[in-house]
Amino acid sequence: MTDTGSGLPAARPGLLFGGDYNPEQWSEDVWRDDIALMTEAGVNTVTLGVFAWGFLEVDDDVWEWDWFDRIVGMLHDAGIGIDMATPTAAPPTWLHRGRPEIIPVDRLGIRFHGGGRLGWCASNPVWHRYSTRIAHALGARYGDHPAVRMWHVSNELGGGNRLCYCHHSSEAFRAWCEARYETIDALNRAWGTAVWGLRYRSFADVAAPLASESGQNPSMLLAFDRFASDELRGQFRRERDALRAAGVTTPITTNLMLTVGGSVADYADWVDDLDVVAIDHYTRAADPARERELAFVASRARGLDRDRPWLLMEHSAGAVNWQPRNAPKATGEMIRHSLQHVAHGSDGALFFQWRASASGVEQYHSGMVPHAGPDTRQFREVVELGEILSRASEVAGSLVERSRVAIVADIPAKWAWERGQKPLHDYPVERAGRRWHEALSERGLLPDVVPLRADLPAYDLLIVPGLYAISDDDATALARAADAGATVVVTHLSGIADAENRVRTGGYPGAFRDLLGVFVEELAPLLSGDSVRLTSGAVAEDWTERLSTTDAEVVDSYADGPLAGSPAVTRRRVGAGSAWYVSADIEPAGLSGLVDAVVEASGVTASVPVVAGIEAVRRVGGGRSWLFLINHSGSDAVVPAAGVELVTGEPVSGLVAVPAGGVRVVREG
Repeated sequence: MTDTGSGLPAARPGLLFGGDYNPEQWSEDVWRDDIALMTEAGVNTVTLGVFAWGFLEVDDDVWEWDWFDRIVGMLHDAGIGIDMATPTAAPPTWLHRGRPEIIPVDRLGIRFHGGGRLGWCASNPVWHRYSTRIAHALGARYGDHPAVRMWHVSNELGGGNRLCYCHHSSEAFRAWCEARYETIDALNRAWGTAVWGLRYRSFADVAAPLASESGQNPSMLLAFDRFASDELRGQFRRERDALRAAGVTTPITTNLMLTVGGSVADYADWVDDLDVVAIDHYTRAADPARERELAFVASRARGLDRDRPWLLMEHSAGAVNWQPRNAPKATGEMIRHSLQHVAHGSDGALFFQWRASASGVEQYHSGMVPHAGPDTRQFREVVELGEILSRASEVAGSLVERSRVAIVADIPAKWAWERGQKPLHDYPVERAGRRWHEALSERGLLPDVVPLRADLPAYDLLIVPGLYAISDDDATALARAADAGATVVVTHLSGIADAENRVRTGGYPGAFRDLLGVFVEELAPLLSGDSVRLTSGAVAEDWTERLSTTDAEVVDSYADGPLAGSPAVTRRRVGAGSAWYVSADIEPAGLSGLVDAVVEASGVTASVPVVAGIEAVRRVGGGRSWLFLINHSGSDAVVPAAGVELVTGEPVSGLVAVPAGGVRVVREG
């Protein structure tokens, strides 16, 4: 089986539908029931083996394959494809007991104990040997099995073991630093070790940043974050290479953990290693606008690779188990969220997990089949979703229509803000990005959320929100985009530090000062509960700045507070484009007018219908297009469209009715 170029297997049955299956938790009688229920629900894909290591390799190099062969065969006979996982997320107890040195060490220098998952250090050579051995063994046994359509390396790499401070990690960090900086003098300059006299004499002095009695150098901490990301990527590569060496030719991926703010690794650097971008996503029940958070994260997944569809590897059918209050999803919400991901470019909707566990840490994490069994609202919705995905299967392989708008997001920039003492602690620097995404989406301008390595000149409107740390080269790339005709909007807390987390002196916003034509002499965070008004009537909370213009026009000013009369929002012509600066954290209601002004300046217009309460997204491919219409409101809506509606099978000529909380998919034309 070969890859079609999309990253997903050529023999995929349209949109992938199913989820993690853990047959080792159940008797074989339950296996038969499960496969019958999967068939009823229209499941075409299960992720198998994620936590099965201790049931496959029952002792060091002692293997029991028969039971696994049986379930692989049963799934194949039922026509259900397998996303085969390497089970390295859950090292077996015999390995932890015999080789405890693979278990991570915390910042206090204390080694954790076995009993959980992801109990391994990515720098440990013993771990490398055992993890690649199990990957190779699985690849050799099932690499050419017709049921195995793709491979899934480990699970949520770094989602609990991101940072380890053992001596192997120190040795690897030392080597990483030497490769990055080449000389110890260069490292000392990059990290600013003259502060507190923390100068290094040689690379032998460099070690993992174990806890000290005080705060630590934010440049060193950012470097360790980058190192940890590279070590996790190295673990993915080792297991992937072991699979390839065993003869695996089908696509290989792993499930990334994207959030609005970023994640445990710098995934922009991982994309070239993945045959398909795959993510896990879980909404937060306490978020009243969780569908907007979902849209942002889906835009971020799409933005990692605009040339191929991506895949939703995990989400929940109902409640999760790890939030303070784990409310179930409302009627229709699971279907709506699943199709929202598909609208935004996913070629399927997979869940954790198929059947809810009766025991273990995740026993109250929902499954497609809940504890109460199939005669439930939840399972009936699963069946309904399977039917809808089958009817909409023709969209597989298509892409979301190209956007002319992008929000630039960078995971290391968020790490840089979080490392070290800052003017406003615990401030969510990612908040501005989500607010701009919501405002633009409401106007039918679906933005991509892209890393700095993206093709920035392809966009007419670029939003740069809270990009705290940035390299000179990346700042120059954004300036070139403006010069070429883009409208570039930079918000507060952008460009402050360089790529090593050193503050850029000479006035904020540092890297963007010349582009924007402004000079910020003082950062002025507000005290808790305080706010200030702008002359436009907008209200700012949490963050303001004392700035003056050097070569920019004032668009809005502070109307009260200590900065009354000074500029708050500016604009500067740059070549064929323009550069705007927003120095205040403007609340959503007041942001609306600014967004309208920026959109008008950029010349971008909506390409999808704009109807209150409706999220509209278009996928295109093969000369056809599909308009997804998702009703997040409690009222029925009517939306302009023409073609054939795939959920109901009815023709659409001019208008389509979208029921409250419902989804419609129109094949246009």
